[in-house]
Formats: sequence, structure tokens, C-alpha cells
Amino acid sequence: MGIKRSTLYYKPKDKKETDIKNKIKDISYKHPYYGYRRITASLRRDKVIVNHKKVLKMMQEMGIQGRIKHKYITTTNSKHNNKIYSNLVKDQELTGINQVWCADITYIRILNGFVYLASIIDIYSRKIIGYAIGKTLSSKLVIAALNMAIATRKTDNLIHHYRSGDSIYL
Repeated sequence: MGIKRSTLYYKPKDKKETDIKNKIKDISYKHPYYGYRRITASLRRDKVIVNHKKVLKMMQEMGIQGRIKHKYITTTNSKHNNKIYSNLVKDQELTGINQVWCADITYIRILNGFVYLASIIDIYSRKIIGYAIGKTLSSKLVIAALNMAIATRKTDNLIHHYRSGDSIYL
């Protein structure tokens, strides 16, 4: 007859499967953060009976993957009752090193938590002149960074400026 044997066993994709794929596409465009579990739940709410494994397989075939939401961690508390010092650097013109130092504290994510980095930067040369790394956010960390900076540079008539806008004379 001239017909291949594989054509006897071929089953055309039924309309139900293409409808489910179209619904999966629609849901994933409306909600890009949904994974296969949420899409399955959404399909079930729409009275479509489908297994989560089938939804996962269809999403993989179509190349659809849910985006991951990243948590935003607030690290700065600007609403405090502490004294706010005036900015002594605002209108000052810098002519050399050791006139203004700036301090900053940041955190670095590691496998089992965070470590904190306190740094002292010379504003004119933009070089880090003191730093300290610690597991806790304590005053000892900042003092260690400041002591390192004082040991390496002269501190005559120096302004030490914090990133929050506070300044003090040393």
C-alpha cells in the first residue's frame, strides 16, 4: 500500500491538550511569578482537571518558567530620635588628602548569613584607608576601622563624615 507503519500508531494531539497549553500561556503572561503549582491551582479554579506533573511537562515543552521573587531587605533606619549633626562638608572645596573622611557600613551575604564591612574612605583620593569585617553590627567594628585609618594617616584638622549626612571634627 505504500503507507508507513508509524502512521497507523499516530495519535493526533487532541484539542483539550492545546486548550490547556493556551490557558497555561495566558496564566503565565498574567502572572509571571507563578510556577507550575500555582498554574495548576489556577487551572483547577477554572474547572480544568489536570495533574501538576502534566502542567510541569507542558511548561517545560513550551519553555515557560516562573520568575523568582527576591526579598528586599531594609537595612537603613532613617526614622530615629538620635541627634542629627549638620553637614560640615556641603560647601567645602577639597584641595588634598586627609581633609574629609567618609564612613560607611554595608553587609555582605555569605552562605550561612551576613558579615558586616565598615570602611573609612578619604574623599579626595577615594581610597579606603581603614576597614574592618565582623559577624555582628557593633560599635567595635566601626572603631576598629577608624583606628586603622588613624594609624595610617594624619588627622590634623580632619572632618569625619558619615553617609547619613552627619559630620564631626577630629
